[in-house]
Amino acid sequence: MNLFGFNRLGLSISALFTLALLMYLPTWMKEEPTLARDKSLDALQPAYTAKNITTTLYDKDGALNHKVFARAMEHYDQLGFVLFQQPRYTLYSDNAKAPWEVTAVEGTLYNNELIQLENNVLIENQSQDDFVRTIQTAFIEINLNSKQMASDEPVEIRGLRYVINSNGFNANLRTQEYELIDHVQTIYSPSN
Repeated sequence: MNLFGFNRLGLSISALFTLALLMYLPTWMKEEPTLARDKSLDALQPAYTAKNITTTLYDKDGALNHKVFARAMEHYDQLGFVLFQQPRYTLYSDNAKAPWEVTAVEGTLYNNELIQLENNVLIENQSQDDFVRTIQTAFIEINLNSKQMASDEPVEIRGLRYVINSNGFNANLRTQEYELIDHVQTIYSPSN
C-alpha cells in the first residue's frame, strides 16, 4: 500500500506538472511578434536622392522660370521638402535683362515655390549694367514664382561704385526694388 500511495502521489505531481506545462506551452510556441514599422521614421528617410542634378522649370505660360544644379539632392516626399547641397539657382524674370545666379552651401525647397538658402549665399546679377551686381548674406528666402527675396541676416549689396551693409532686406528681382531693414552703412566710390 505504501508503494501504491507513492505512485499516486508521484502521478498527481506529474499530472500537475504536465497541466502547468500545457498552460504555458501556447506562449512558448507563439511566434515572436514582428516589430510594427514606424511610419514616422519612414518620413525621415528620403524618398530618393540624386547627385550632380540639373533641373529646369517653366512657368504656367511656358517661359523659363529657373534652373537648379546641386551636388546632391534628397527628396523627402512625406515631409514636403527637398534638401540641396551646394545648390546653384539661375532665376529668370520677365522684366529682367539677364538672369540672377544664386549659390549657397545648403538649400531647402518647399512645394517647388519657396527656397531657403543658407551659408555663404551669393546672388549675382548676370547683367553688368544693372544697379545691383551682387548680394551676400548667410541666409535668404526666395519665392521662385514672385521672385521676392527676404533676409533677416546681415547683408552686403554691391554695385559698380558702392557697397551697402544692412541687417536684413526685402527685394523683388522683377521690379528691382530693394528695401533695407536696418541700414548700417553705405560706402560710395565715385569714378576717377
